[in-house]
Amino acid sequence: MRPDVIELTNKPHLDLATNHYFDNTRHMDETHAVNALSALAQTSRLQVFRLLVRNSPAGLAAGEIALKLAIPHNTLSTHLAILTRAGLLSSTRFGRSIVYRIDPDGIQQLLSHLVQDCCNGKPELCGPLLSSPPARRRTAAA
Repeated sequence: MRPDVIELTNKPHLDLATNHYFDNTRHMDETHAVNALSALAQTSRLQVFRLLVRNSPAGLAAGEIALKLAIPHNTLSTHLAILTRAGLLSSTRFGRSIVYRIDPDGIQQLLSHLVQDCCNGKPELCGPLLSSPPARRRTAAA
Protein backbone atom coordinates (compact mmCIF):
# COMPACT_ATOMS: atom_id res chain seq x y z
CA MET A 1 0.00 0.00 0.00
CA ARG A 2 1.18 3.54 -0.74
CA PRO A 3 2.24 5.39 2.41
CA ASP A 4 0.09 8.40 1.51
CA VAL A 5 -3.16 6.37 1.38
CA ILE A 6 -5.22 6.05 4.53
CA GLU A 7 -6.45 2.50 5.14
CA LEU A 8 -10.17 2.66 5.95
CA THR A 9 -10.96 -1.02 6.39
CA ASN A 10 -11.31 -2.79 9.72
CA LYS A 11 -12.15 0.43 11.52
CA PRO A 12 -15.52 -0.15 13.22
CA HIS A 13 -16.07 3.51 14.11
CA LEU A 14 -16.39 4.54 10.47
CA ASP A 15 -19.79 5.03 8.88
CA LEU A 16 -20.06 2.28 6.27
CA ALA A 17 -22.31 4.46 4.09
CA THR A 18 -19.61 7.08 3.65
CA ASN A 19 -17.78 7.06 0.33
CA HIS A 20 -14.09 7.93 0.44
CA TYR A 21 -12.93 9.52 -2.79
CA PHE A 22 -9.48 10.78 -1.90
CA ASP A 23 -6.25 9.56 -0.46
CA ASN A 24 -4.74 11.85 2.17
CA THR A 25 -2.95 13.90 -0.50
CA ARG A 26 -6.49 14.97 -1.57
CA HIS A 27 -6.13 13.41 -5.01
CA MET A 28 -9.14 11.72 -6.56
CA ASP A 29 -8.44 8.19 -7.70
CA GLU A 30 -9.30 7.02 -11.19
CA THR A 31 -12.24 4.85 -10.13
CA HIS A 32 -13.98 7.75 -8.42
CA ALA A 33 -13.23 10.07 -11.34
CA VAL A 34 -14.94 7.58 -13.66
CA ASN A 35 -17.90 7.36 -11.26
CA ALA A 36 -18.24 11.15 -11.20
CA LEU A 37 -18.06 11.40 -14.98
CA SER A 38 -20.53 8.53 -15.34
CA ALA A 39 -22.94 10.32 -13.02
CA LEU A 40 -22.88 13.32 -15.35
CA ALA A 41 -23.21 11.18 -18.49
CA GLN A 42 -27.01 11.10 -18.34
CA THR A 43 -29.21 13.95 -19.59
CA SER A 44 -31.41 14.46 -16.51
CA ARG A 45 -28.48 14.26 -14.09
CA LEU A 46 -26.49 16.74 -16.17
CA GLN A 47 -29.51 19.08 -16.17
CA VAL A 48 -29.79 18.76 -12.38
CA PHE A 49 -26.08 19.43 -11.94
CA ARG A 50 -26.15 22.50 -14.22
CA LEU A 51 -29.27 23.85 -12.47
CA LEU A 52 -27.52 23.53 -9.12
CA VAL A 53 -24.39 25.20 -10.51
CA ARG A 54 -26.55 28.16 -11.57
CA ASN A 55 -28.16 28.27 -8.12
CA SER A 56 -24.94 27.97 -6.16
CA PRO A 57 -24.15 28.43 -3.32
CA ALA A 58 -27.73 28.52 -1.97
CA GLY A 59 -28.83 25.31 -3.70
CA LEU A 60 -32.41 24.17 -4.25
CA ALA A 61 -34.87 21.92 -2.47
CA ALA A 62 -35.52 18.60 -4.18
CA GLY A 63 -39.15 19.54 -4.87
CA GLU A 64 -38.08 22.77 -6.54
CA ILE A 65 -35.60 20.89 -8.74
CA ALA A 66 -38.35 18.46 -9.75
CA LEU A 67 -40.67 21.34 -10.69
CA LYS A 68 -38.06 23.31 -12.63
CA LEU A 69 -36.91 20.30 -14.64
CA ALA A 70 -40.26 18.46 -14.84
CA ILE A 71 -38.72 15.27 -13.44
CA PRO A 72 -40.92 12.95 -11.35
CA HIS A 73 -39.94 13.02 -7.66
CA ASN A 74 -39.03 9.33 -7.42
CA THR A 75 -36.83 9.54 -10.53
CA LEU A 76 -35.21 12.73 -9.29
CA SER A 77 -34.45 11.07 -5.96
CA THR A 78 -32.43 8.41 -7.76
CA HIS A 79 -30.57 10.99 -9.84
CA LEU A 80 -29.73 13.09 -6.77
CA ALA A 81 -28.47 10.00 -4.92
CA ILE A 82 -26.18 9.08 -7.83
CA LEU A 83 -24.75 12.62 -8.06
CA THR A 84 -24.26 12.76 -4.29
CA ARG A 85 -22.50 9.37 -4.16
CA ALA A 86 -20.26 10.56 -6.99
CA GLY A 87 -19.09 13.44 -4.77
CA LEU A 88 -20.62 16.17 -6.95
CA LEU A 89 -23.48 17.25 -4.65
CA SER A 90 -24.10 17.68 -0.97
CA SER A 91 -27.41 17.92 0.85
CA THR A 92 -28.81 19.47 4.00
CA ARG A 93 -32.13 18.63 5.62
CA PHE A 94 -34.33 21.56 6.69
CA GLY A 95 -37.43 20.15 8.34
CA ARG A 96 -39.18 18.09 5.67
CA SER A 97 -37.12 19.51 2.79
CA ILE A 98 -33.70 18.47 1.57
CA VAL A 99 -31.66 21.22 -0.08
CA TYR A 100 -29.07 20.09 -2.61
CA ARG A 101 -25.96 22.05 -3.52
CA ILE A 102 -22.94 21.42 -5.66
CA ASP A 103 -19.94 20.15 -3.72
CA PRO A 104 -17.13 22.54 -4.75
CA ASP A 105 -14.42 20.30 -3.26
CA GLY A 106 -15.60 17.25 -5.18
CA ILE A 107 -15.86 19.22 -8.42
CA GLN A 108 -12.43 20.77 -7.93
CA GLN A 109 -10.91 17.37 -7.27
CA LEU A 110 -12.50 15.97 -10.43
CA LEU A 111 -11.27 18.87 -12.56
CA SER A 112 -7.80 18.66 -11.03
CA HIS A 113 -7.69 14.93 -11.74
CA LEU A 114 -8.64 15.54 -15.36
CA VAL A 115 -5.89 18.12 -15.98
CA GLN A 116 -3.16 16.94 -13.59
CA ASP A 117 -0.98 15.73 -16.47
CA CYS A 118 -2.00 18.52 -18.81
CA CYS A 119 0.56 19.96 -21.17
CA ASN A 120 3.27 17.43 -20.41
CA GLY A 121 3.15 17.92 -16.65
CA LYS A 122 2.74 21.72 -16.76
CA PRO A 123 -0.88 22.27 -15.67
CA GLU A 124 -0.34 26.03 -15.42
CA LEU A 125 -0.47 26.06 -19.23
CA CYS A 126 -4.08 24.87 -18.99
CA GLY A 127 -5.07 28.09 -17.20
CA PRO A 128 -6.58 29.66 -20.32
CA LEU A 129 -8.67 26.53 -20.89
CA LEU A 130 -10.14 26.72 -17.40
CA SER A 131 -10.58 30.49 -17.17
CA SER A 132 -12.47 31.26 -20.39
CA PRO A 133 -15.98 29.97 -21.01
CA PRO A 134 -16.21 27.62 -23.99
CA ALA A 135 -18.30 28.58 -26.98
CA ARG A 136 -21.76 27.07 -26.80
CA ARG A 137 -22.39 24.23 -29.18
CA ARG A 138 -25.39 24.44 -31.41
CA THR A 139 -27.92 21.69 -30.90
CA ALA A 140 -30.10 20.12 -33.57
CA ALA A 141 -33.08 22.14 -32.26
CA ALA A 142 -31.19 25.45 -32.52
